[in-house]
Amino acid sequence: MRNLMGVAALLCAAVLTACSGGDGGADTAAAGEGAITVGFSQVGAESEWRTANTRSVREALAAPEFDLRFSDAQQKQENQIKALRSFIAQGVDVIAFSPVVETGWDTVLREAKAAGIPVVLTDRAVNVSDESLYATLVGSDFVEEGRRAARWLVEDSEGEAGPIRIVELQGTVGSAPANDRMRGFKEVIDADARFQIVRSQSGDFTRARGKEVMEAFLRAEGRNIDVLFAHNDDMAIGAIQAIEEAGLKPGTDIRIVSIDGVRGAFEAMKAGKLNATVECNPLLGPQLAQLVRDVHAGREVPKRVMVEEGVFTQDQAEAELPNRKY
Repeated sequence: MRNLMGVAALLCAAVLTACSGGDGGADTAAAGEGAITVGFSQVGAESEWRTANTRSVREALAAPEFDLRFSDAQQKQENQIKALRSFIAQGVDVIAFSPVVETGWDTVLREAKAAGIPVVLTDRAVNVSDESLYATLVGSDFVEEGRRAARWLVEDSEGEAGPIRIVELQGTVGSAPANDRMRGFKEVIDADARFQIVRSQSGDFTRARGKEVMEAFLRAEGRNIDVLFAHNDDMAIGAIQAIEEAGLKPGTDIRIVSIDGVRGAFEAMKAGKLNATVECNPLLGPQLAQLVRDVHAGREVPKRVMVEEGVFTQDQAEAELPNRKY
């Protein structure tokens, strides 16, 4: 009986250990003495971009220098807030997270500040009443990404008579990239009366929802769609399937510009099904690791750290495809 009780206790401890760290948990056994303990909450695994981003973060915050506690929010803010509170209770050295949406973070970030735990934002911004609630943000300029997509469209439409009818696949409602990419895109096209956004709806940054929403756009507008602007490549790839199933040629009958620059987008451009993609670099891990070292050591860091990105078109796809790391 005593042996059975011991085995049961060991099994219970193993289950608790496996569940404590979310997706993958912490590699505490391999962490070195004096390792920096980092609690990282990821949005989810909704796209190729996010998968590459997660891999970059895990590789950069690896043992023995770091003791990473990883949590997958599955695109739900309530899961992310629970994860942050768990990190605070564990007394981690630094919290890093990519927020699902922009608002609703003041309370939990004040709790982290009260506990003396610095917070580093990755990829996405938050809208808080006090900017001292986080130390820094490393990520892209989403507004500029929207502008770049629109500038490509304006250039590609040179000499073309209007109206040019656009449908828009938005990202997750309330998220920084969805809000900012929409704003940047409209900022440019609103200056040219030829362009009209006739439908705009969220596809949640996922391929499946991108296909579903594009099907609805096609039912509503028929062949009266000239351009699709997708807030990410995965939604664009889903939409391409819907366009083909409707008997149309993506990239020809409907021009498509999207954002991220993932390998799947380059494959679609090479096949002539996607016209352009605006790069949003997910490989933030090394920059994040350095910021974690700096804030843990009490060093001053910039409030915003940017990444370098470009715009790619069909004629560049074949040559660039072998160079894509995500």
